[in-house]
Amino acid sequence: MLKIRITQLRQIALFAVGMSLLTACGNSQSGMKMGDNEFAVMTVNATTSNQTTSYPATIKGTQDIEIRPQVSGFIVKLYVDEGATVRKGQPLFLIDPTQYKAAVDQADAAVKTAEANLRTQELTEKNKLVLFEKEIISSFEYQTAVNNLLSARAALAQAKAQLVQAKQNLDFCTVKSPSDGVIGTFPYRIGALVSASISEPLTTVSEIKDLYVYFSMTEKELLNLTRAGGSLKEQLEKMPAVKLQLADGTIYEYEGKIDAVSGVIDQTTGSVSMRAIFPNTKNVLRSGGMANVIFPYTIDNIVVIPQNATVEIQDKKFVYVVQSDNTVKYTEIQISNLNDGKNFLVTGGLKSGDKIVTEGVQTLRDGMTITPITQAQKVAKYQQALKDQREGNLETAFN
Repeated sequence: MLKIRITQLRQIALFAVGMSLLTACGNSQSGMKMGDNEFAVMTVNATTSNQTTSYPATIKGTQDIEIRPQVSGFIVKLYVDEGATVRKGQPLFLIDPTQYKAAVDQADAAVKTAEANLRTQELTEKNKLVLFEKEIISSFEYQTAVNNLLSARAALAQAKAQLVQAKQNLDFCTVKSPSDGVIGTFPYRIGALVSASISEPLTTVSEIKDLYVYFSMTEKELLNLTRAGGSLKEQLEKMPAVKLQLADGTIYEYEGKIDAVSGVIDQTTGSVSMRAIFPNTKNVLRSGGMANVIFPYTIDNIVVIPQNATVEIQDKKFVYVVQSDNTVKYTEIQISNLNDGKNFLVTGGLKSGDKIVTEGVQTLRDGMTITPITQAQKVAKYQQALKDQREGNLETAFN
C-alpha cells in the first residue's frame, strides 16, 4: 500500500515538472532550445524584401475656400448646417436684403429718369438741327443741344451701371457656395452683424472629392527614389502607390498617388515636403485630419533575419554565427531602419551562406559549442513532446 502511494506521488511530481517545462516551452517557443545543447539555426541568403515605412501626414481638401461676405448687414437666415455637403451655387447664408432692395428700386428709378431725359434731349437736338440748317439759330446754340444729348446718354449709362451694382449687392446678400464641398464651422449665426472686413470667414467650403495628403521624407530617402533620373513628371509616375493609415489605425481602402514634391529642402529639418492625392468617393476623409502615409519599399539583395535571433547591447545588434566546428561566434551586424516588427534587414556583418542561431540566443556565449538543428526539427521535437505529454509518456516527453 505504501509502495503504491510512493509511486503515485512520484507520478504526480513528474507530471507537475513536465507541465511546468511544457508551459515554459509553449509560452516561448521562439526563446527555448529543445535539448541541453540543441539550438535552431538558419542559413541566411540574400533576397528581395518588400517593406513599408510610414510618415505623419496632414489631410487637406484640394481647395479650402474661405467664405466671406461682400456686403454688410445682419445674418437673417442659415440655409445649411455645419458639416453639410453642398453643391456649387447652393445658398449658405442670407444677409438682410432690405436696404439693398431699396437701392435696386432707387437705381431702377434713376435709369428710367435718365431714359426720359435722353429722349427729351434727342428731340431737342433734332429740332435744333432743323433750325440751324435754316440759319435761324447760331452754331453755338445747336452745339449746346448736341452736348446736352451726349450728357444725357452718359447719365443713362451711369444710371444703368449703378443699377447693375445695386442688383449685384442684392445678389451678394445670398451668400452661395463657390464650389462643391463640405461646410466647415459657423463662427457667425443669425443676428450677427457681418461685413467684408470681418476677421474670421463665415465658414469654409472644402472640396473633398479628392484630398491632398501632405507629408515629409528626408533628403536621402528622396534621393533613393529619384536617383534613376528623368524629368520630375517621369519620376513622379515611377513612384509607387501609397496607402493611408487613419487615426483609428485602419487602412484606407483606396490607394493614393504622389503628385507633387517640393523643390526646396527645409534647412532646419533636412526634409522635403511631398503631396499625395487620394480619392474620397465615400466622404470618409475630412480636410484638417491627421493620418500616416504608408510608403512601400522594395529592397534587392538584402539579408533578412528574425528579430529574436539578435542580441542588443548599447544600441548595437549582434548575432551568433555558427562556425564549421559548430562553435558560435559573437558577431556585430548592421541593420536598416526599415522593419516589419518581426524581421531585420541586415545591411552588413552577414553574407549569403552564413548560419546563425535563431532561438535561445540569450543563453549562448562566444565560442560555445552547440548541436545545430533546423527549424523543422525543432518544431517536430516540440510536437512530439506535446504528443508524449498527452499520452502520459512523461518520462520521455522532455528528454
